[in-house]
Amino acid sequence: MINGIEIFSGAGGLATGLGLSGVVHNAFVEWNADACNTLRRNYDESIVFEKDIREFDFSPYSGIDIIAGGPPCQPFSLGGKAKGNEDSRDMFPSAVRSIRELMPKVFFFENVKGLLRTGFKEYLQYILLQLSFPTIVNTEGDWRSHSKQIKKLSRYMPLNESYEVSVNLVNAADYGVPQKRERVVIIGIRKDLGKSWELPRPTHSCEALLWDKYITEDYWSRHNISPSNEEYAVFPDKKKHLKKIFGFFPPELASWVTIRDALVGIPEEGDKAYFPNEHIIRDGAREYPGHTGSPIDEPSKTVKAGGHGVPGGENMIKFDTGVLRYYTIFEAKRIQTFPDDYRISGSWTEAMRQLGNAVPVRLANIICESLIKSVLD
Repeated sequence: MINGIEIFSGAGGLATGLGLSGVVHNAFVEWNADACNTLRRNYDESIVFEKDIREFDFSPYSGIDIIAGGPPCQPFSLGGKAKGNEDSRDMFPSAVRSIRELMPKVFFFENVKGLLRTGFKEYLQYILLQLSFPTIVNTEGDWRSHSKQIKKLSRYMPLNESYEVSVNLVNAADYGVPQKRERVVIIGIRKDLGKSWELPRPTHSCEALLWDKYITEDYWSRHNISPSNEEYAVFPDKKKHLKKIFGFFPPELASWVTIRDALVGIPEEGDKAYFPNEHIIRDGAREYPGHTGSPIDEPSKTVKAGGHGVPGGENMIKFDTGVLRYYTIFEAKRIQTFPDDYRISGSWTEAMRQLGNAVPVRLANIICESLIKSVLD
């Protein structure tokens, strides 16, 4: 049995992926009330702790195998104020504390691509140092002095108090998620285990989708539709480009999954009975420069933690007819690869916030399964 706890659990995307991999959940730690209600609707209420992680007692979970979570990304988000370690929402210190107090075999953290920005380079290196040697407590005051302290003492740390940490930038679309979502995945493996791990290789590609659309035209046949006039117009150029790259041999990977692929079987019109409050059409979506929505025959843009005011229109779907509207909650769940029967609590705006903050379930599942096979079996 592989036991895990999830911190900064949110709506449970990472947790659901881990659960599908065989991880047994022991605790969810989350401060947002609506997210906790979502967790309670889908998991045992007794393991959902609605509280500030800085006040959470980890001691009852000694011997845990894996800690996973998504520390709040706003301090490092490209769309935020990007204050990094100066932002009060920076919860990486609490993530490090969870590792220090439990020393799990593995940890799995996810964050936004913005964490890799040049301006955060020094602080990211400090985060990674802390995760690598979590028992070296800060006695120096400021974080830069602590960083020097860790470097000085790290050579003396035993293997069972040290982690091999890797940082990986992944695009969820490359793993079969119907969404172009770039995220940073931080994996730590306790060194005394003597195990190694590599990020699973991508299984899907944009080139394969283009091949299916413009060379074999299987994509259109699969959906029993004809390409729009706009699509027809680019056929010659796309065919020439693909043949130049691949010749007569198709790309080896599977096709990126599009929004249309993901939404197969969902009623096109709002249906309150389909899943109460989850598939209700909301009008009012508008298109203007930089706010264009996601074309239905491509993977979605990154679903973001917001409703009507998301700056790039990421939470809108654009049909091939030109019609534009917001995702319903149920559609956003499909885009984030949650199971259809997974319930999301709260209003549409709150549900979209939870879904926008979630880790795609399929991506979490793929990475966790590889960790279990390489490290935890």
